[in-house]
Amino acid sequence: MSARSSEHSCEARSRLLVPCEMNEETPGVFAAGLPTVPYDTPVPKAFPEDSFARRLVELPAAAGALESLVGPEPTVDQHFVHTRQPREGSAQPLHADALIDVRTDAFDVQLMYYPQEVTTDMGGTLVVPGSHLRPTNESDTGRYQNLLGQTRLTRPAGTVMLLHQGIWHGGRRNDSDTVRHMYKIRFNPAVPQVRLWDTADPDSPAAASELRNTFPWYEPATGRLEIHSRIRLWRALTADPELDVDHWATRISNRPALRSQA
Repeated sequence: MSARSSEHSCEARSRLLVPCEMNEETPGVFAAGLPTVPYDTPVPKAFPEDSFARRLVELPAAAGALESLVGPEPTVDQHFVHTRQPREGSAQPLHADALIDVRTDAFDVQLMYYPQEVTTDMGGTLVVPGSHLRPTNESDTGRYQNLLGQTRLTRPAGTVMLLHQGIWHGGRRNDSDTVRHMYKIRFNPAVPQVRLWDTADPDSPAAASELRNTFPWYEPATGRLEIHSRIRLWRALTADPELDVDHWATRISNRPALRSQA
């Protein structure tokens, strides 16, 4: 590759969230090993100033997205580098991270950072969109190999993905000759997750349309449970106990005895 083409490649990658010079640091950072971070450690204490992880989470786009999801000054639950060896011949089971989590008024966020280009033959991370509100315990879903509507992340170097802690996912088999790395940090909110993002138009038709959205793996009838779970979560996130779509939550919260006493 010529110097000119290499320069243009770096320029193209720098338009992504993580600049190419940071991506190029990662082999040394990962080889040196990550420091131990005790559960519930505030970010400034977990990641010292100018450390790689601190610079990663303080990139403006990453910091803004995290604050809109978990609020200011979140704590670090854990961090870990996931490595898939070349041609290892197996994939990670489909799973949700950690213990079954049935909270309806809070959620953790996982940041997944891909320091190198992830091609199709490298496998990537499988994600099942819309699965985050169907709680499962770790690898209870491990028997499932493929679900309708699943996605597999194959992206340029410097990509960052933020996920609800409950989403079903798994590292796919690496059929390439290249070692694949993904660095993950799980964040716990330290403040109520109420209207942390731009809520100028929470009642817009687009918001209601998103709450009605379904995914191909949903069963025709029980898919309604997903919508009801979304409504419960959004009632908490917006501090609006009356928020609803198509009366799904309203009809099952109707208490005639209470209404007659009003």
